[in-house]
Amino acid sequence: MLEKIIASSREDLDKEYQKIDEIEEYNSRKVLDAFIANEICESDLSGTTGYGYNDTGRDKIERVYANIFKTEVALVRSQFISGTHAIATCLFALLRPGDTMLSISGKPYDTLDSVIGFNDNKSSLKSFDVNYKQIDLVDNDFNYDFIKETLSKDNIRLVAIQRSKGYSTRESLSIDKIEKVVKAIRSVNKEVIIMVDNCYCELVSKKEPTEVGVDVCVGSLIKNLGGAIALNGGYIVGKKDLVELAAERLNVPGQGSEVGPSLNQNINILKGLYFAPMIVANALKTSIYTAYLFEKLGYEVSPKYNDERVDIVQNIIFRDSKKLISYVRNIQSNSKIDSNAIIEPSDMPGYEDKIIMASGSFTQGSSIELSCDGPVRAPYIAYQQGGISYQYGKIIVTRAIQNLEKY
Repeated sequence: MLEKIIASSREDLDKEYQKIDEIEEYNSRKVLDAFIANEICESDLSGTTGYGYNDTGRDKIERVYANIFKTEVALVRSQFISGTHAIATCLFALLRPGDTMLSISGKPYDTLDSVIGFNDNKSSLKSFDVNYKQIDLVDNDFNYDFIKETLSKDNIRLVAIQRSKGYSTRESLSIDKIEKVVKAIRSVNKEVIIMVDNCYCELVSKKEPTEVGVDVCVGSLIKNLGGAIALNGGYIVGKKDLVELAAERLNVPGQGSEVGPSLNQNINILKGLYFAPMIVANALKTSIYTAYLFEKLGYEVSPKYNDERVDIVQNIIFRDSKKLISYVRNIQSNSKIDSNAIIEPSDMPGYEDKIIMASGSFTQGSSIELSCDGPVRAPYIAYQQGGISYQYGKIIVTRAIQNLEKY
């Protein structure tokens, strides 16, 4: 049955792939023009050690990012160990005791539980008397009226938005929805900080959140913008005063963005960014291919193969723990690295449920490389992301489904 579905898929898939190709070309032009405008030179590819004074390559990288996101400044550093680290740095930089953070996209990703203080972590924002409020989405969109009502009544310092779905069952949030909610927020409060967790979403659309009124945007370099080449790192882009506060939280007050050695990572960060539009396009095509096959086989998926893509994450809803584990194991057994590993659901830092995770990647935890994971809890959803090469992606996904059919 699978062979027949693949044989008849070309026309349907090519139509969707043309949309991805158009976005890839648009974003490639954006990235290339940022390199040219900032006169990236061979000497910028090397890095500094120690304090990181006068690191021209690092400084140019940050100007390139600012150009791409159309912001005043950017902070792009290998000292960020993850997207969660970059988000936490930003939150601790922008919030003070007595302030209130309002999440308007529901509960944030599991790894922020200890950052916010849901579990009473002694290093959390809660432990520093930072308050938290939450407004859930309604039918996969913002609750605009309740958001405006809350902002008009409560003293909110920062509005947080997580674009990607995380381990939830909701849809990820498009740029159009971000733009609409920014306008709603500004109609009530022109001073509140609007911060977006942009992980998994960069270069998927033609615009980024900071192009539609968001004050600060945060993400990871081992996802989209690292292009499967950056070995670690994260970014914070936005208004100069806000980003500099984040730099002082990451480094030290009084020095901020002026210090921080690049430790020979400039070449990896620049090369990864240059390839990122193409790599993101390959990841999206892999997701579309995955959704198409599973839909035709009768499984629930989100998004559907022909839906608008907002991030690189593809959900497959198995409603069966054994099928979830089997599929994730099949992805691992067909991966380029650690294909011989027999993965098991296990406890992981930052998560309450056991997680089953396939990540046969060159860089540990790299989500832009083809990976698949999920919490072992109902409705047993596999969250698949990435794919450096569409051809590799097709091979791996096809094999994983073939073995799942034998389940």
